[in-house]
Amino acid sequence: MAAVALVQGASRGLGLEFCRNILINKAPGALIATCRNPDNAAELMSLVAQHPGKMTVLKLDVNREDDIQRAAEHVKKVFGKVDLMINSSAMLHPSGKGETSLKDVSAQGIISTLTTNTVGPLVMAKYFAPLLQKGSGAFGQQPPEKAKQHSGIIVNITAKVGSIGDNGLGGWYSYRMSKAALNMATRNLSIELGRSRPRVVCVSMHPGTVNTDLSRPYHKNVPKDKLFSTGHSVHCLMSIIDSLNIDKTGKAYNWNGSELPW
Repeated sequence: MAAVALVQGASRGLGLEFCRNILINKAPGALIATCRNPDNAAELMSLVAQHPGKMTVLKLDVNREDDIQRAAEHVKKVFGKVDLMINSSAMLHPSGKGETSLKDVSAQGIISTLTTNTVGPLVMAKYFAPLLQKGSGAFGQQPPEKAKQHSGIIVNITAKVGSIGDNGLGGWYSYRMSKAALNMATRNLSIELGRSRPRVVCVSMHPGTVNTDLSRPYHKNVPKDKLFSTGHSVHCLMSIIDSLNIDKTGKAYNWNGSELPW
């Protein structure tokens, strides 16, 4: 079967743009888009109408393990494999803004942010890893002189503010913590799924500061040349995906391809 790609968190922002890019540039056999409420995802459903027979939309709340399990069972039954899975859904904080100081921190805010940004992508990997191990290596680079090096790819969308080594400003406790924890999950996955046969490439990617609902409250502090459209950011990230192989697993990458320190 031709390539099968899955985008988790596809109703808007980066997730929606990943869907557009993959449909136009990769001509997949199937694109599976998941979101919490398809009935309210007008732009996503419009994309489905523009590409008849190419897209499947599944209802999936990344905070609900039973949703994830049902989606994986459906994909297994209908498609039998996944070649690329992108976890793109994220939240800054339930309030819509990051905590600027310790007095803004709440237990529930941290739990909610971690559940969406960290636990969700890890549970996605739990249920979809067997399908990624059945992939055909359709994404990334396969060295021509060697046997197939990887079957599938997991991409977790991280953020530069989740880098412990790069943190010089503090603040944004929940978001920073959730992305740092996601990076650790990515690293763990790369080790476990790098031992499997066939192997799965697992990476974190920082998209830059993108003009989305998540970052919009902070745009006034971002230079114009550093505020990316979703189209530009996804174009850069897909270029990195095209270059991935098993030697690049377990790392975090900036939008420009440079390695991001943990």
